Amino acid sequence: MSHFVSYKKLSPCFRAFVTQLSHVEIPKSIRDAFQVPEWKEAVLEEMRALEKNQTWEVINLPREKKTVGCKWVFTVKFKSDGSLERYKARLVAKGFTQTYGIDYFETLAPVAKLNTARVLLSIAVNLDWELQQLDVTS
Repeated sequence: MSHFVSYKKLSPCFRAFVTQLSHVEIPKSIRDAFQVPEWKEAVLEEMRALEKNQTWEVINLPREKKTVGCKWVFTVKFKSDGSLERYKARLVAKGFTQTYGIDYFETLAPVAKLNTARVLLSIAVNLDWELQQLDVTS
C-alpha cells in the first residue's frame, strides 16, 4: 500500500487528522458500542438528550399499524488540529418505512440545504458581517 499512498505532501495538521481516522473503530451495532466505554457514554448522552427534550411519548399503537423503526448511527468528531473531540451517537428514525399520507408528516429532521448556507455566507461576505460557528448538541 505504501507504494501507492503517501502522506509526505500533506500539511502537518492534515497529516495528524488523517492518521487519527484509522485509530478509532466505529461500532456497527449498539451491542458493539456497549463494549467500549466511550461509545457507551455517547449512547447514554444521546438518550438523556432525547428524554430531556421530550422527543417522544409512549402511546398505545393502533391496531394493524406498525411503528417506524430506528437505528443507531455512530461517528467521531475531530477538532481542526486533527485531535479527537468526541464520540457521537445518534438514534435516527428509519423514515423509508413511512407511508405517504399516513405517517409521512410525523417526523422532522431540520437540516439546512447547502444552497441556503451558500446564500447566507455570500450575504455575510458582501455585507462584511462577522461570522461565528456554533455547534449545538441537542
